Amino acid sequence: MARPIWTGTLSFGLLNVPVSLMPGERRTDLQFRMLDSRDRKPVRYERVNADTGEEVPWKDVVKAFEYDKGSYVVLEEEDIKAAAPESHETVEVEAFVDATEIDPRFYEKPYVLVPAKKAEKGYVLLRETLRGSGRVGIARVVIRTREYLAAVLPQGDALVLELLRYPQELVDPADYPLPAGKPSDYRISAKELQMAEQLIDSMSGKWAPGDYKDEFRERLQAIIRKRIKSKGGTARIEDEPEAPEETTTNVVDFMSLLQKSLAAKQRTPAKKTAARTAKKAPAKKAAKKAAAKKAAPRRKTG
Repeated sequence: MARPIWTGTLSFGLLNVPVSLMPGERRTDLQFRMLDSRDRKPVRYERVNADTGEEVPWKDVVKAFEYDKGSYVVLEEEDIKAAAPESHETVEVEAFVDATEIDPRFYEKPYVLVPAKKAEKGYVLLRETLRGSGRVGIARVVIRTREYLAAVLPQGDALVLELLRYPQELVDPADYPLPAGKPSDYRISAKELQMAEQLIDSMSGKWAPGDYKDEFRERLQAIIRKRIKSKGGTARIEDEPEAPEETTTNVVDFMSLLQKSLAAKQRTPAKKTAARTAKKAPAKKAAKKAAAKKAAPRRKTG
């Protein structure tokens, strides 16, 4: 079984659901090593100075940003840590939006949220509410050291967390020379449109992902197995140890937390997610924490 990326909480309103973030994709690319054709020994990739050709030890390697051609500014570890987000163990849902409003181009990478023991009630509550409303949760999550925008959506018995691309990461199609206008502008007749629709209808069916396979990978694997057999080689796969499951014993009064979350939203209307600034001013942040500590009840886990 795969190991969790991290364990933490899925948070919406005052409700916290202990979860594990599990990989939602399986990499099937075949990995190759580079060998010296003369003696079949692995070829190493070394860090060398571009001018002297000498190998550079890790302790002397620094990170730098090229702000102009050939001009660099060196960043210290403290600089990177100062810019890093604070929370590493929470999927913080900030808003709920209609699932149909999200352009498919924004979806980047899937993960599966797995509830901890005794946390199934909150998990199912959110899953079924999202399913019934046709909405998805828009959240922020920190994976390793980077903060991502994400969507939390129901899929079967699971809550799936899909990393989202930021708008600036997408290219506007209008940047390219595209054929705008009506079909008639390109001398497409009504008959041609009708025939094209008939062709699409004749090729239509239900989406069955199991019908599609990476044929190139399968053919290449067959060649590899044949080569191994002819050379008398062997292959060994070692299973990774299973990660221990998280446990929790707290009981949560979900009705009370839901009522308090609704009351809080009615007192202070939520701002749109898009208006959220990347970095809050220290004074504003401190005031918000002080107000939250005074007005909001202590969060429970369950």
